Amino acid sequence: MTSAEQQRPRTTFDPAGMDTGAFYRVLNSVVVPRPIAWVCTRSASGVHNLAPHSFYTVACVAPPIVQFTSVGRKDSLRNVEATGEFTVNLTPEALFEQVNATGTDFPPDSSEAEHCGVRLEPADTVAAMRVAESPVSIECTLHSTVRLGDSTVVFGAVRRISVWAEAVRDGRPRIEHLRPLARLGGNEWATVGEVREIARIPYRSWAEDPSIGERLRGG
Repeated sequence: MTSAEQQRPRTTFDPAGMDTGAFYRVLNSVVVPRPIAWVCTRSASGVHNLAPHSFYTVACVAPPIVQFTSVGRKDSLRNVEATGEFTVNLTPEALFEQVNATGTDFPPDSSEAEHCGVRLEPADTVAAMRVAESPVSIECTLHSTVRLGDSTVVFGAVRRISVWAEAVRDGRPRIEHLRPLARLGGNEWATVGEVREIARIPYRSWAEDPSIGERLRGG
């Protein structure tokens, strides 16, 4: 084994031997960057809740389903269980401070959007509101939930996606107009930064041109 091939020293983190909070901080620092679901819900009494959830992704394409995780029983989860509806709004750079502020543990009868100066507007298909200054809103009805330890995964059936018209080109939303925020570890956040574009290599091209593999292997 050459010096270049020698293994680098690694620090290991074993959840069985660590405090839950300490391991949570490690996990958040390595599963990065994470998209943010800015979830808007409405309580049974009509209070509009808005909160960022960074455990968020697409769960299924056909049918279209998105998912976010409530760590603990947050207002978002309780409201979705009560009403069966929510919207997921993209978190744009321009609202960085407001996105962060809506993560404050306001009482359930308070509206984070009102406290933080975030304007809401009616959605098209659900009673939950959407963020007016967010370029993308995904309107969902509750599909199901899965309880995992101290967390609950919420699956939302996508009923409609609305995007600012100026952010759509050639039939799809464009990242340069969306400019989403992402979460990293600790109090760190990220912006899109440099965007790289590369086409996937079909196996036929790979098989016909051995230089592709040689280049990737450093040959």
